[in-house]
Formats: sequence, C-alpha cells, structure tokens
Amino acid sequence: MDFKEIKELIRVFDKSELNKLKVKEGEFEVSMQKGFEGNTVVTTAAPVAAPVAAAPVPVATASAAPAAEAAPAISGDTINSPMVGTYYSSPSPESQPFVKEGDTIKQGQTLCILEAMKIMNEVEAEFDCKILKILVDNASPVEYDMPLFVVEKL
Repeated sequence: MDFKEIKELIRVFDKSELNKLKVKEGEFEVSMQKGFEGNTVVTTAAPVAAPVAAAPVPVATASAAPAAEAAPAISGDTINSPMVGTYYSSPSPESQPFVKEGDTIKQGQTLCILEAMKIMNEVEAEFDCKILKILVDNASPVEYDMPLFVVEKL
C-alpha cells in the first residue's frame, strides 16, 4: 500500500460513519478508530514495506537538523513534538487552551493537539511539571522533535 492509498483510506474513513477500520495487506497493517474524546481519530500502523517507509526517512533526517540547531538556545527541560504536524493549543477555536504558561500539569494531562494528515493527535504530559514557556503559536507547523514547551519537572 503506497502513501497515496493510505492518504485516501484515511480521507474516506474520516468521512464515513464507520467507527473502526482495520486493513491488512501483506506485512502492512493499519487500524483506525474514531469516536473517543471529541471524535478524535486514533491510528496505529505496523511496520511497512521498504518503499513506503523509505519516503519519510529523508524528511525526518532533514527536519531533525533544524530542531537540533534550535535546541541549544532553550534552557531547561522541554516537551518536544512527537511528529510533524500542525500545533493546536485548544480542542476548537472557541475553546480555552489546554495549558497556559504558569500552569501545573499532571502526568497524562493533554497539553495540545497535533494534526497530521487530518488526524488529531493529543499530546499528553509524560510527567508532572509546570509550564514555564509555550514556544509555539496556535495553528503553526511543527517538526519532529521540535521543542513545544519549556517545563520544570515536579
């Protein structure tokens, strides 16, 4: 299954009334489920064949370099983006942001949403912390491993 087919599958699933979908083709497997926490779509994929996996490698390599260069300018612990996507500070434009600078956060609490290929992925805190600085503006593109928040571990 190539990238265009996967993208089309996600688009069709998103517009359908299905709640779950699982597709397996050879070693490739994708599972999609929606309807949890504000209609969030959760997608998981098993290891894919080399032609499909080869496409993202140059992008990840190229995007890791700018993130690594920007990291030294930030002091303290950071929470970094787990993927390439668009950063959203709240679940909808009318809603309050998930977190603000100065907030104390518990492990597992939602920090933001990252949209990748029309799939909304919640980023949760991996540890208790205090948000010292939010480094990304709402609706901004983010790169893999790019710092999103400067935090103080509690």
